[in-house]
Amino acid sequence: MKKRRIIYYKDELNDEFADTQKKETKIGKDFKYIRKSLVWRFFAFIAYRVIMTPIAFIHCKVKFSLKVIGKEKLKPFRKKGVFIYGNHTLQAGDAFIPNVVTFPKKTYVVVKSANLSTRGTKTFITMNGAIPIPTEISAMRNFLGALEKRSVEGSAIMIYPEAHIWPYYTGIRPFKSVSFAYPVKFGDPAFCTTVTYRKRKRRETPKIVVYLDGPFYADKTLPTKEATEKLRNEIYEQMLKRAKSSDYEYIEYRKEGTTDGGRYSQ
Repeated sequence: MKKRRIIYYKDELNDEFADTQKKETKIGKDFKYIRKSLVWRFFAFIAYRVIMTPIAFIHCKVKFSLKVIGKEKLKPFRKKGVFIYGNHTLQAGDAFIPNVVTFPKKTYVVVKSANLSTRGTKTFITMNGAIPIPTEISAMRNFLGALEKRSVEGSAIMIYPEAHIWPYYTGIRPFKSVSFAYPVKFGDPAFCTTVTYRKRKRRETPKIVVYLDGPFYADKTLPTKEATEKLRNEIYEQMLKRAKSSDYEYIEYRKEGTTDGGRYSQ
């Protein structure tokens, strides 16, 4: 058996362990979040439904034997906009899994601007639903307008509140509440997906089981700030519960200065 990789971390909130570190690209007031051109919309359909959706299903099935539990919870919201929050533990997988979980609803994913920095891929990535976080305050109005439009048209909006990729991490890291203000603002239901990892007999890479939970609603009796924090806490606690079902640590994470072993016996 191959020796398990160990990653040492300092800061659960800010450390990044993605395989490739990309440079941030400017997202200012000139960035076009919404494209009205029929030509753009046609090719966006081709990119998302004809190219990306089949790739997502094949990748998730072949590499991870993906199983989704709770997908039926989205059925009452086929024509309603929803926000979905998930743990950020895969590089390519976190781009593909939302497509599988929400099908046939289209999913837009809130991403860092660095995801659009690779030359030649910006158009394809945005056609597949990437909504980049502004790097300049001047773009914030258009960013919020894009979220509202996708909400009104009945799409799913995927957010990874942990913000940084920790490959195959089996816990849930602490995350800020700022992104939970969106379903509060737009009055949309919120859901969470928790990616969990299971040991396989014949392969080193784990099987993935995704739990979809919700809907969670903002407490309308509270001021916006308190309602946002409460919604964040409810989803965080649910993800913590689901994460306990992982039984395999493909990569072990240790805090610097410790020698603790992994979570699971092998």
